[in-house]
Amino acid sequence: MRKPMYLYPLWVRLWHLANALMFLSLIITGLSLQYSSVEYTIIPFNYAVSIHNITGIIICVGYVFYLFANRFTSNGQYYQFPLKGMMGRIMKQFRYYSYGIFKHEDAPFPVSVGRKFNPLQKISYVFVMYIFMPIVIITGLALLFPDMLPDKILGIGGIHITDLLHILMGFILSIFMIVHIYFCTIGKTPLANFKSMINGWH
Repeated sequence: MRKPMYLYPLWVRLWHLANALMFLSLIITGLSLQYSSVEYTIIPFNYAVSIHNITGIIICVGYVFYLFANRFTSNGQYYQFPLKGMMGRIMKQFRYYSYGIFKHEDAPFPVSVGRKFNPLQKISYVFVMYIFMPIVIITGLALLFPDMLPDKILGIGGIHITDLLHILMGFILSIFMIVHIYFCTIGKTPLANFKSMINGWH
C-alpha cells in the first residue's frame, strides 16, 4: 500500500472550492442570459446580469490570487514541463486513458510528491489556466465596459466579436469542467479524488 501524500494545501483546496462554485454560477447565469426569452426566463434577466457580473469579478480576484500563489509557493512547479519528449508522454497517457485503464494497467505516470499531474493533465491545466482563463476574464471585463471597445475588430463590431470570444471560451471551459469531474471519478475509488480535495491527502 502506498504511503499517503499531502498534495493539496489548504489554500489550494479553498481556492479550488471557491473557483468551482463561482464557475458554476457563471455557467448557470451565462446560459440564462444566452437562452432566456421574453416568454421563458430561466433567471430574471436583471438578476442574471448582476449575479454574472459580481461572480465574474470574484473569480478575477481569485485568479490573481492563484497566479501569485503559484509564483511564490511550490505549487507552481507542478505546471512546468520540459518540451523535449512532451508529445510522446502525452500520447502515452492518452493511450492509458483510452485503453490501458480499462485493462487495469498501471498508470504510466503515477502521482508522487514531485509529480501531482500526469502529462495530459498538465498540458490541459496550462491551457485552461494560462490561456483560456485570461481570455474569458479579459473579454468579460471588456463587456463590462463596452464603451471602451473599438467599433470594429477585423471588420466585425467590437462588442459582437468580444461577446462571441467570451461565449466560446466559456463553452470550452464548461466542457473542460465536465471532463475534469469525470476524470476525478477514476481514482482508486470513485470518490477518492474528491476526498483528497477535502482533506488534502492523496
